[in-house]
Amino acid sequence: MISRELIQLIDETFQLNWLGVHGVSHWARVRINGLLMAKQNGANLRVVELFAFLHDSKREADFNDPDHGERAAEFINYLPNDLLSINAHEKELLMLACADHSKGFVKGDITVRTCWDADRLDLGRGGQRSDTKKLCTDIAKQPDFFEKAYQPAIPNQLENAGSNV
Repeated sequence: MISRELIQLIDETFQLNWLGVHGVSHWARVRINGLLMAKQNGANLRVVELFAFLHDSKREADFNDPDHGERAAEFINYLPNDLLSINAHEKELLMLACADHSKGFVKGDITVRTCWDADRLDLGRGGQRSDTKKLCTDIAKQPDFFEKAYQPAIPNQLENAGSNV
């Protein structure tokens, strides 16, 4: 579970709209996607969860910000391991996942690949559909899992879901 202290720190330093396309709703869906995959493929649950909340936390623009992943990794590097509740190896994995998450890579550690796919499966929020050739875990490529992850990100789906409650 992400600590309140870490969420407050992210909130205080986040430069974009907290409720925007790269904000907390996106992070929550990335978290769900990632944890579901990690429970099946053995990825590190803690790293996957932290990735969800940190990978876009240092964005300065929603759509053209090629260095945001590296900035997130630098931010993580300065955070104490006890705030993150991870060890040094897990911190390295988290930093790598954040630094490279938007570069299109598909090879690497299962935890890192799970982080990347968790984010890529949420492209529906911007009107895009993930290309399964750019996914890097077997579970993310499974049609049923892909659809279950993709559907909540579609803007109309989010609006319609609210009206059914």
